[in-house]
Amino acid sequence: MPSNRGVAYVKPGVVELKSIDYPKLAIGNRKCEHGVILKIITTNICGSDQHMVRGRTTAQPGLILGHEITGEIIEVGRDVEFLKVGDIVSVPFNIACGRCRNCKAGQTGICLNVNPARPGAAYGYVDMGGWVGGQAEYVMCPYADFNLLKFPDRDQALAKIKDLTLLSDIFPTGYHGAVTAGVGPGSIVYVAGAGPVGLACAASCQLLGAAVVIVGDLIDDRLAQARSFGCETVDLKKPIPLADQIAAIVGTPEVDCAVDCVGFEAHGQGKDANTEKPATVLNSVMEITRAGGAIGIPGLYVTGDPGAVDENAKIGQLGIRIGLGWAKSHTFSTGQCPVMKYHRQLMNCILYDKIQIAKAVNVRVITLDEAPQGYKDFDKGAATKFVIDPHGMVAA
Repeated sequence: MPSNRGVAYVKPGVVELKSIDYPKLAIGNRKCEHGVILKIITTNICGSDQHMVRGRTTAQPGLILGHEITGEIIEVGRDVEFLKVGDIVSVPFNIACGRCRNCKAGQTGICLNVNPARPGAAYGYVDMGGWVGGQAEYVMCPYADFNLLKFPDRDQALAKIKDLTLLSDIFPTGYHGAVTAGVGPGSIVYVAGAGPVGLACAASCQLLGAAVVIVGDLIDDRLAQARSFGCETVDLKKPIPLADQIAAIVGTPEVDCAVDCVGFEAHGQGKDANTEKPATVLNSVMEITRAGGAIGIPGLYVTGDPGAVDENAKIGQLGIRIGLGWAKSHTFSTGQCPVMKYHRQLMNCILYDKIQIAKAVNVRVITLDEAPQGYKDFDKGAATKFVIDPHGMVAA
């Protein structure tokens, strides 16, 4: 049996590569005949992983990280009918049974059967069902026929793997944020945050026909990355109100819709840029979104944050000006992206060259051994999406 290694959360600020069990077609003590075992081709470092690594969640030491997975099937369970050994597949970060009420309604981010603690599950993530993460050499994926997206041609998939690897999470998540915010042809959009999800969202807004996409961030390199593919930008370090910076771009201090791609570790703006103020983004997007507009919130908010700035924030209770949003008849959309709602269509956009999503988010391929350093660089604000290549298949 092959060996296996995975990236483990050790303590706040520390991840290490560890030897871990080779996966079995099993869930606990019972066989998992609906699952497959993957040889991982690519697995990506996500900003959501960083929340855990910073000690900002209740994640326990020893957790094997990684929910962004693309791989080659090397073993199939008896009940898998439509996938075979050798297929290359994208794995949605949401684990879904395909059988419950929510799955049947397309709400695969809140499956009722895959996590005893709460609706919704994911690989390698705190409170998300205890599933082993995919920042490793091999991983087991359950309910394979329902969950996995098979790429139609192996050679084509490997040629475009830097783009296709983003289908497991950040491309659908960014796109979901844009869709739920109501982005369409001619929209003027504000995207809060120029990390990988924010950049993927900005590119998705362009794909949906937005006339102007404005991206705000505190980090110069990330703003430069947003400008590299045609976005306008606002520097939130400047002591100029966000509304005034937007007015300087589009002539009015408001936008049609906005997307929060930052989440609960948000900082303030201007003189407060170095201070954590977790409600800043939500309050600022309500201020600048027109009356009747919508706000997509793919940025992560949690119910348990031991490192929060105050006792309320530790349980996810933030000082949000909901009265402002109510007065402006805003629509809010929150929660995990249901990846399967979008990933096939977005795969086609990649395969038919309608978008260069890897270029937009500045993919950089690293080895599994380089993953701990990748976490450190990402934590410093690198304008990069780190993609781990455990078996050297991308390099080859």
